[in-house]
Order: sequence, then structure tokens, then C-alpha cells
Amino acid sequence: MKKKELSFSTKLCYGIGNLGYGATGQTVSSFIMFFATSVMGLSGALVGVIIAITSLWDGISDPLVGFLSDRTKSKMFGRRLGHMIFASIFLAINNVLLWSAPIGAEKSLLAFWLLFFLLTQETFNTFFATPYAALCIDIAPDYNDQTNMQGFKTVFSIFGMILPSVLMSVFMPGGSGQFDKNGYVNIAIVNSAIIILCGIISVFGTFKRARQMPNFLIPDAKKSQKSGFKHILKGYIDTFKKKDFRVVMLGYSVCLIAMVFISSVGMHLFTFCYHFSGFQISCLMICLFGGAILSQLIWVNVVKKYDKKKTLIFALSILLFGIGLVCTTFLFRNYCLCDTMFYICIPCLFVCGIGAGALYSLPHSMYADVVTMEQIKTGQNNAGRYTGYYTFTYNFSNSIALLFIGVLLQVIGFDSSAPVQTLQVQAGLGKVVFLGSAIALAVAILIFSEYGIKRADVLKVQIRENERGDKPV
Repeated sequence: MKKKELSFSTKLCYGIGNLGYGATGQTVSSFIMFFATSVMGLSGALVGVIIAITSLWDGISDPLVGFLSDRTKSKMFGRRLGHMIFASIFLAINNVLLWSAPIGAEKSLLAFWLLFFLLTQETFNTFFATPYAALCIDIAPDYNDQTNMQGFKTVFSIFGMILPSVLMSVFMPGGSGQFDKNGYVNIAIVNSAIIILCGIISVFGTFKRARQMPNFLIPDAKKSQKSGFKHILKGYIDTFKKKDFRVVMLGYSVCLIAMVFISSVGMHLFTFCYHFSGFQISCLMICLFGGAILSQLIWVNVVKKYDKKKTLIFALSILLFGIGLVCTTFLFRNYCLCDTMFYICIPCLFVCGIGAGALYSLPHSMYADVVTMEQIKTGQNNAGRYTGYYTFTYNFSNSIALLFIGVLLQVIGFDSSAPVQTLQVQAGLGKVVFLGSAIALAVAILIFSEYGIKRADVLKVQIRENERGDKPV
């Protein structure tokens, strides 16, 4: 029997789940490096090591949680939903504690605080994000459904990314508000409330559909028995050997390295080089993510006519062009008044957002297509494990990038205790952000050019499977 079309309410409820998770993740990505160095007073190299360790743990835990999710048999919540409820509650609690560090305490205590709560933060993140991503593959295996679901997911994810910037303008309104610990705690409290609310909506809004796995994805029991915990590493290596799996995992990982350079050092750049206030920085971030939201309608319609690979490469080229525009403003920042430069940066960030919009949805949709094709071929539903391999790859690369960035901050002479940085340090910050992101995006474009799955290939296979499902048993 042909699977029932996904309803708008199911897509909406699924996408809402990414709002709280996205807001929390973006708050950490954008603020934690600045908070740890400029508010807690830790050195850039030490913070880089701590963040790299926690990001690496996040990557290692992803396939483990994916393995657990694939083999969860709950009569109430199925494979994925129970993990999402559990994670939402504990992630909300941990998120507030992370930003409540005892400022002024011994540096060793502050370093331990940051390490411990970032580790637990990444653990609860994994218990939500990996089953959540696998749930999309379970309930929407169709080629076009995948694009639509990822579009809903991306829109709420980007709203979540905008939210910290909005909250920053509310809780850090002054010229030096980004140095006030209480502002970060207030942002965390709001984020945590949203995590719980959105988690509940997502779980119960997809509850019915999540328990109705499509026929062609029902796992083969005999084959499943051959899999075990000890085979996770071997499974990752075998998966990585397959070209299309490898291309998407590596391509997306390198793209995120570019975004790591922008997000983790961007606040340093706009604070110490452009001398923007917390309110101005939040406006720029809203403009960036606003462009990403508006572009979703563009990219969803483009992929209906063109393959996802071509669309993604075009979007990454736009992002690369936008970064070039921002780099130009950096070179001429001392020739304009601060307020004038702020208004010049707004359209440049908007262009970056248009290109980045595809990055937040298309690689996930491409990977879902690869997983679906593999599951049709093997008859096994290992979406959780495959999702874990995917997130492990980009989290591992992120951990290396964050460690490298922490070292670079030390190398260029960034002084976390100084409210004003030297011109030499400012130039170094510019090189870290612009060269690092541009090189990473160029490499990502080359990697994605090797992607081999076309729209016609996926549709052909799915039509065949639907016709097979229509035949009487």
C-alpha cells in the first residue's frame, strides 16, 4: 500500500523541534568563545582545547546514540521520541548551568566548569539531535518530502539561530553589554524554556506518523541480528568507503568549518575591529539569518527543477561572494564612521545569508537521499546509525577547527583581559575569519562536485518501491 502523504501539521510540528535546539546550539557557537575568553578570562588556547574536547566527544557519542536509537523498542514512543523527550528536559537544565559560571573564581575551577558543562551539554544535544534527524528519514523517505521536511526544519533552525541575536539586543543593550555575565544567563533561561516547549510539540506532533514506518524500510530481522555494538566502528569505516556517503559527510564537514571560523571569531571581529555595540552585532546577525530564512523558498523551488548538487554549489558560491564583500568592508573600516560601516555591512551579511540558507538544508536532504537509497538496497533501517556517522564526521572536523582557532587567537596575540586590541591583533582576527572561511568553502565546493546521486535516480527507485507496495500480499 502506498504510504500516506505527510500532512502540513506533521511537517510543522517536526520543524518546530529544531527551534529550541537551534537556538541553544547557536548561542553556544556564537558566544562561548567570547564568553570564555572575554568574560571568564580564560586564555584562547585553553578554551580552544576545551571546546575541541567537547566537540570531539559530541562526534564520538553520535554513532553510539544512533545505534541505541535504532534498537530502541518502546511501545509508547517508538525508536526516536523517547530520547527526544529525555534530552529536552536535561538539556534545558544544563544549558542554564553552563552560563552560570562563578566569574572571579580560580581559573582552574572556571576551566573545569566550562569543560564539565560543555561535555554534558553535548551529550544531551546528541540524545536529541541524532534521533531527531533519523526521525525525518523514517517519516519522510520520499525525495520531494525530504526537501520539504528539511525546509521546515531549516526555517525553524534559522529562527533559532536568530533568537540569540534578538535576545542579545534585549539583555545586552549597552555598548559593552556583551561583557556582562547576567545577559548570557538570561538568554540561557529563555532558550531552555523554548527547548522544553518545542521538544514536547515535536514529539507529540509527529507521534502518530513516527510509529508508522514505511513498508520498504522495515528492517530484516536476520540481518539486524548480525549487527552489534562492537561493529559500530567497522560500520563507520564501511560507510565512509562508499563514495556518496563520503562526499556528503566530508563536504558538509568542511562547510561547517567555514561557519565555525565565522561564528566563533565573528563576535571578536565585530567587537574589537569594527567596534560595534552588542545591539549592532545582534542586528547584523538577524540580517544574516533573515537572509537564510528568506532564501528557503528559493532553494526549495530550485531543487524541484535542478539537482541538489548543482543548487548547493551555486549557493556556496554566493556565500563565498558575500564573505568577499564583508572582507572588503574590513579593509576600509577605518575610513568610515562606525555607524556608517554598520549600515554598509548589513547588505553584505544579507548576501551571506542567502548563500548560507542552502547550507542549512540541502546537505541534510542529500544525505537523507543517500541513506534512503542504501536502506532500500539492504532492507535495513539504520537511519539512526547513519545519522550518527554523519554527525560524528562533522563534529570531529569541528573539534579540530576549534582547537586550531584557539591556538590562532593565542598566536595573533589576542589578550582576553584587554578591552581594546592592537591593530596587529585586529588584522590577525580578520585573517582568521576571512581566509579560514574562504578556503574551507572553496574546498567544500570541490568535494560536493563529486556527488553522484541525481534526482531522477532517487525518484525512479522510489516509484518502483511504491508500485511494489501497491501489490497485494
